Amino acid sequence: MKPKYYLTTPIYYVNAAPHIGHTYTTIAADAIKRFKQMQGYEVVLTTGTDEHGQKIERAAEAAGKTPQQFADVVAEEFRKQWEILGLSIDRFSRTSTPEHAEVVQRLFQLCLNAGYIYKGSYTGQYCVFDELYVSDAKPGDPCPECGRPTETVTEENYFFKLSAFQQRLEEFHEKNPDFVQPETRRNEVLAFLRKGLTDLSISRTTIKWGIPLPVAGNHVFYVWFDALTTYMSAVEGQTSTAGEPLWPADLHLIGKEILRFHAIYWPAFLMAAGLPLPKKLFAHGWLLFENEKMSKSRGNLVRATPIIKVLGADPLRYFLLREVVFGQDGSFSYDALVGRYNSDLANGLGNLSSRTLSMIRQYRQGVVPQPAIAEPPLAQPARDAISSAVQAFDRLDFSRGLEAIWGLISAADKYIVEQAPWKLAKQGEEARTQLDTVLYSAAEVLRIATTLLIPILPQTAERIWLQLGMPDAIDSVTLQGLDWGQLLPGQRIGEPAALFPRVDLQEAVDKLWQLEAEEKAYQARLLGQPEAPPPAPGAKAEEGVMQPIAEPISIDDFGKVDLRVGLVKSAERVKGADKLLHLYVDIGEAQPRSIVAGIALAYQPEQLVGRKVVIVANLQPRKLRGIESNGMIVAASLEGGKPVLAGFLEDVPVGARLK
Repeated sequence: MKPKYYLTTPIYYVNAAPHIGHTYTTIAADAIKRFKQMQGYEVVLTTGTDEHGQKIERAAEAAGKTPQQFADVVAEEFRKQWEILGLSIDRFSRTSTPEHAEVVQRLFQLCLNAGYIYKGSYTGQYCVFDELYVSDAKPGDPCPECGRPTETVTEENYFFKLSAFQQRLEEFHEKNPDFVQPETRRNEVLAFLRKGLTDLSISRTTIKWGIPLPVAGNHVFYVWFDALTTYMSAVEGQTSTAGEPLWPADLHLIGKEILRFHAIYWPAFLMAAGLPLPKKLFAHGWLLFENEKMSKSRGNLVRATPIIKVLGADPLRYFLLREVVFGQDGSFSYDALVGRYNSDLANGLGNLSSRTLSMIRQYRQGVVPQPAIAEPPLAQPARDAISSAVQAFDRLDFSRGLEAIWGLISAADKYIVEQAPWKLAKQGEEARTQLDTVLYSAAEVLRIATTLLIPILPQTAERIWLQLGMPDAIDSVTLQGLDWGQLLPGQRIGEPAALFPRVDLQEAVDKLWQLEAEEKAYQARLLGQPEAPPPAPGAKAEEGVMQPIAEPISIDDFGKVDLRVGLVKSAERVKGADKLLHLYVDIGEAQPRSIVAGIALAYQPEQLVGRKVVIVANLQPRKLRGIESNGMIVAASLEGGKPVLAGFLEDVPVGARLK
């Protein structure tokens, strides 16, 4: 019997239709599933949608739908996207199902019975967009994460005693150093733990769209107690064919922005309920588009559907897993995508397959020849590539594994050029055995590379497998015993066919931008949102979009705003906030001003020191993340775009007033 391997993606929030960030995680999960299957595991992969909360209530109202109708539409878009990509999903779980609600309520009851839940109340500022209570904020203050105005909320809550698990969680993470990967993420978790934990609100009374608590009153579960439980409810009571319970999960695959909830909250909930913990978390990085994190609020999302239409699903899989070191942030651009397609897939794998199979058909009537020697020059490089790729994939280092495979493909191309089989074929019988060895070696490299690429390029691998005429179905192929020399001489190959026709870079990029605009408009209509004007071919999605001019003000109103020239003396990141920098700015006063600015995604701290900026000097002080901000940095920004700081061409003295 095969051992079980239970794998999950995040449970995606239905405030937006699927985009390339969701696709990246789910493609990686699909690749892991296929690789573990080739290692001999019985793998179950769960994904799904997180559908509750006030944000969904408001989005549904704006779209003229009920929350359930709105969630149904978006959940179906996720399901369709994974089908179009050919992903092997076993469980698609939705938080709005009765079955999920039962498991959430049971988990709550277990924690309540154990004494880890109590009733309390809270009054403070709340950001609906981020579903976040903002401590130290005053009425009307902006959310430190998104900058939108917060709302004052007073409500009775149920709280989970997260603080009671401080020591236990620290000990757990110390004793299980591989629980959170990669190492940098584990260090973040430990640092957060050492700051101390406070109890966690797990219910709301201001929200109607959610799972009711099994208690008196109008409480519904707050997002994390609800959403995290999906990993269990998706496989509730289910076992593998060997009778092994599917829970606990062997791997939760998540984005780094939700690490804290999975590495601290989720283990604490399970500990409180006396339930098994998942075995490992892997938090990957962000995809950056034009050096910015993709997000709905910026309007710079990229969708998978246009890429599939222009290049296909496998090229997208290859690019995401080769271009980005898994666990780190990575860049995405259409130019880089098309470049990888032409260089690595068309000129690399596609060319090796086409030339090898065509030469076997031309010179040996479509029959794989018997090599003259057992250990041709490519045998050891092939074994090295097998070892490197398998080890890299096993530690989820897809980029390094693919690098090893493409190193082997390059070695085979070089070998073919050096041996020149087209010349050997003209030299008569004396060169026949040498030609047989060259053709067999090229075909054997193609078989080995194809086997290793099954998890990464499943559709392409199957096409090559059929063209090679392999006798076994590709679904039955494992990594056991993968070595040089398993291609059978005398095997008849299939009909060679092009895998990756080269494309013109500019034409392909222009087509991608056009289809992206169409997809964006379609999704806006789907969600009942206003459509943005389409971008010009080759332009960034946000170019040409101007924010509307505000209502006119008098000169007296403008005179109340005191704009000053400032010199940045120091800058550092605000802990726990990806978008915020803490600056000290000299505007000619006795002491530099402390200013918190939401520009961390556009500027590195060291870029700002010594730079002259414009600040609004007469704003009322406010606190962001516990830091007093006494002023505002002036910057230009298109709708959804990154901030660009105002500056000066001439030398302007510190403290000078702008008029």
